Amino acid sequence: MVKIDLHGIFPPITTPFINGKVAYDKLASNVERWNRAGLKGFVVLGSNGEYVSLSEEEKRTVVDTVVQSASKEMLVIAGTGCESTAETLRLTKDCAKLGAHAALVVTPHYYGGRMNEAALVKHYSAVADESPLPILLYNVPKFTHINMAANLVTRLSEHPNVIGLKDSSGNVIQLGEILNAVAKDFNVMVGTAGVLFSGLTIGCVGGINALANVAPKQCVAILDLVKTGDLEAARELQLKMIPVNQAVTAVYGVPGLKAALDMRGYFGGDPRLPLMPSSDRERSEIEAILKKADLLP
Repeated sequence: MVKIDLHGIFPPITTPFINGKVAYDKLASNVERWNRAGLKGFVVLGSNGEYVSLSEEEKRTVVDTVVQSASKEMLVIAGTGCESTAETLRLTKDCAKLGAHAALVVTPHYYGGRMNEAALVKHYSAVADESPLPILLYNVPKFTHINMAANLVTRLSEHPNVIGLKDSSGNVIQLGEILNAVAKDFNVMVGTAGVLFSGLTIGCVGGINALANVAPKQCVAILDLVKTGDLEAARELQLKMIPVNQAVTAVYGVPGLKAALDMRGYFGGDPRLPLMPSSDRERSEIEAILKKADLLP
């Protein structure tokens, strides 16, 4: 098993578009700025990266762009989950050749009624058996409508090439059940910044959080404060960031996240159709939330 240190904060970065085409130069400039924010690395081709709207060629070029733009010490985790096991493996192997350090594999979900524990164990085991990259499980029931319960995660964690989990359920009780059951070197990552403080205090090693796109230093600070034992300061910062996290996830979604990036001096731009850009009213509301969180002058 390849050992990599996942202790830290990773933004699941957005994919910039101009007139519906991937703006690779804007992606590179965003990454170069994030390089200086104290982050551990990047997750590319995640939900916030609109991976479902990218062609195969675009996916590979996006990964290549991030690998080439990231600082040498930064880890690049590529979202390689596809609906079929064979396609997942093909993309995973291609991302390995491009220089990614690990693969984040979302649950197949189109045939959701058939994705029981036996099917998911078979799928992930087959991917992990042949993957040249270490595998992180990706549990995001908000989008997939499939929840990876503690028993399933525990079974899969026993595979030597499955090194961790991004859990975006927001269920702290489930995180605790998983942490109680898996080996201590299994990397459990908080997948939503709304429970970053809670997850870190019970033993998660870091976070893969949309919030870290627009407030990377604040997410890193929450982690550092927990590590040094200043839980009161970490709690206060967590509470301050909750409205921002809600805005760029549950309330306004990817279009809102991109609008917030624009306001913070990154390149957000428009999402790719069928996602629609934030309206003027929504942008005004997002701006007010960022100002209240001291993220804008």
